[in-house]
Amino acid sequence: MKKRISIYLPLLIAVSVIVGIFLGNHLTSQSSHGGFQNFAAPKPDKLSTIVDLIANAYVDSVGTDQMVEDAIPVLLKNLDPHSTYIPARDMQEVNEEMQGNFGGIGVQFSIHNDTVQVVDVISGGPSSKLGIQPGDRIVIVNDSLIAGNGVKNETVLNLLRGEKGTQVNVGIKRKGIKDLMRYDITRGDIPIISVDVSYMINDSTGYVKVSRFAEKTVAEFMEAVSKITGEGAKQIIVDLRGNPGGYLMATVKMVNEFLDEGDLIVYTEGHSQARKTYSATGKAHWKDKRVFVLMDEYSASASEIFAGALQDNDKGVIVGRRSFGKGLVQEQIPFNDGSALRLTVARYYTPSGRCIQKPYSEGTDEYYHDIMNRAVHGELEVADSIQFSDTLKYETKGGRTVYGGGGIMPDYFVPMDTTGYSDYYSKITQKALVYHFAFDYSDKHRVELAKLSTPEQFVQYLQKEKVLDQFIAYAEGEGVKRSTSDLKISGKIIEYQLMAYITRNIIGDDGFYPIIQQIDKTLQKAIELSEENRSLTQLLAVTK
Repeated sequence: MKKRISIYLPLLIAVSVIVGIFLGNHLTSQSSHGGFQNFAAPKPDKLSTIVDLIANAYVDSVGTDQMVEDAIPVLLKNLDPHSTYIPARDMQEVNEEMQGNFGGIGVQFSIHNDTVQVVDVISGGPSSKLGIQPGDRIVIVNDSLIAGNGVKNETVLNLLRGEKGTQVNVGIKRKGIKDLMRYDITRGDIPIISVDVSYMINDSTGYVKVSRFAEKTVAEFMEAVSKITGEGAKQIIVDLRGNPGGYLMATVKMVNEFLDEGDLIVYTEGHSQARKTYSATGKAHWKDKRVFVLMDEYSASASEIFAGALQDNDKGVIVGRRSFGKGLVQEQIPFNDGSALRLTVARYYTPSGRCIQKPYSEGTDEYYHDIMNRAVHGELEVADSIQFSDTLKYETKGGRTVYGGGGIMPDYFVPMDTTGYSDYYSKITQKALVYHFAFDYSDKHRVELAKLSTPEQFVQYLQKEKVLDQFIAYAEGEGVKRSTSDLKISGKIIEYQLMAYITRNIIGDDGFYPIIQQIDKTLQKAIELSEENRSLTQLLAVTK
């Protein structure tokens, strides 16, 4: 008997082990399967299931929240270039930009030689009320030293901005005063201005520069146009160059002021969005005025709607270069954690039926390289380099031909001005020497310059002081040698840039734009057209 046991014992042990492994695997499988079912079954899709599997079954403990945050932009990258995710930490800045105000101390600053220098103080703002002045150096914010340590613009903004009613302690160094000046500043609502400037170019033409379309843009625009109208403007130049767009309703309300009742302004339509049409109400204040709109390759979205509505209704003359071509409509969907998704839901179409949006089938990188490609292909210099397909041909209300395919093509093309470029100009531009010199000059001569009040006075004073010669000497000290031949080409541009920036440092954009106007070819073309004794219909007839 013992002999039999000794013979079969190894076999019995082996069978037991095999059965044990089988049972163990079977039980584990059942246990695991049952556990997964409990949390995976209610999930409607693979993504949600995968996130729950990682959270509940992954070998290590991991936080899935950050995984989701990182995955969302990757998911959206497969859509269009303008569908985007806004993390909760960025929502305040995004909302401030669109709402037209933020909590801050009310100064404009520049970082120069690792020093935060106050360029301008907003009238009536918190800093203005305490006596902070242009030219002051901000050295300390609360307990943080921000001078001489490579401080970045974003860092300063984060320190100075904050919720309205909160306090920030600022240490100021002022020229002529030995000790540091300390201020407890209560933050207030600081406006983000949409209309940079409005002024009369001549007795009959007014100019308005609009930099964005936000909540308060309509009110600012109405005030600006009313002002120049009161000063005798019979025609208006609206400058939308570099304007990236913004609120749809802002541009709809603004262009409504120039159109006849029933004129189509824009319509939107998408796969899941029914067509929505916006038409003029007939309550236009300025429909009898000639309008000239300045555009360039950085004018996008709402800017293109404004220009397209006037162009297709034959109510305005578009001057400049082809606009960016952003015609996708985003809807913002908020989440409980304060973040939001901006999802493209439709496209913009001009009154003639043109889709503003340029193609993006080659991917996001190629999409944003489009402007560089335009430059390479010569589009920024020669209008004829732009090829349009007959399949994208449309007609304006008056029968003029316009083309779709991306952006708004101007009625009068003005190439990028490179006539004043030279090696000398390139070198001083790369080093930003005009900007730095203008700031230093303004800072050193603030007392004398403060006695001047108009752009004309600044030009007269600065030319008398031979500011260009002073700059040339300054540039030599910065390693850029004088070139007589190059200065014959670029001297006028440099001189007017210097005078414009110096004037801006003292009296703001009201001084800058009238001076820079003298070397602005696109604006000069619009002025030339405005001075012609021809009706709007006659001006547009040549573009048929």
